[in-house]
Amino acid sequence: MTFSFSAVLIWLDLAGVFFFAVSGSLLAARKQFDIIGSLLLASVVSLGGGVIRDIIINAGPPTAFTNPAYLAPPLLAAVLVYFLFSSVQRYTSLLVLFDAGGLALFCITGSLKALEAGMNPIAAVLLGVTTAVGGGLLRDITANEVPQLFDPKDLYALPAFAGAFLTVVLSVTGTFNAVTAGAVAAVVFAFRVTAWRRKWYVPLAVRGWHRLGLATGDGGTKD
Repeated sequence: MTFSFSAVLIWLDLAGVFFFAVSGSLLAARKQFDIIGSLLLASVVSLGGGVIRDIIINAGPPTAFTNPAYLAPPLLAAVLVYFLFSSVQRYTSLLVLFDAGGLALFCITGSLKALEAGMNPIAAVLLGVTTAVGGGLLRDITANEVPQLFDPKDLYALPAFAGAFLTVVLSVTGTFNAVTAGAVAAVVFAFRVTAWRRKWYVPLAVRGWHRLGLATGDGGTKD
């Protein structure tokens, strides 16, 4: 591996923390949580994926608890949303945009940290995806929302898979650098946002079932 988890990647990780934290605070505002609830939800979504990652690779105490810098983005996000939300609350795409930014960065940093810990490429891809989607899953469950990860009318994990796969391939081939990292993040971000806007989806678990609700009163009738 020619591109170590350096200070540049730590900054990328912190940027991902901030993007996810804003998405958490935006959701808290829409759910009419108080400022403490906003801060806690921002912390859950922004730090949860990284905590899961560090526990899986047995990296010792998770970075979120050993590096005070990781506590700043959730606090900043909660403060910004507190003062600015009243002027942006009509733009429902903001939450998706910030969430997509966090997803794009976390699938990269999660994959690289897995490779640095000695995991094989397949495991690194899986851990990159877990890092990317873990915080959003915790956010939606905490806020009593249907997790985007399991929304049949949306794509959430596939962009993360694409980003993690590209990151691992570039790293293994020795072509991962700041430029290619930016390209991967842009691809994941564009994939996620385009899928949301155009309502792309993958087939349901059972072929022939209705997507927008099961057919009749017996709890699910096939077409």
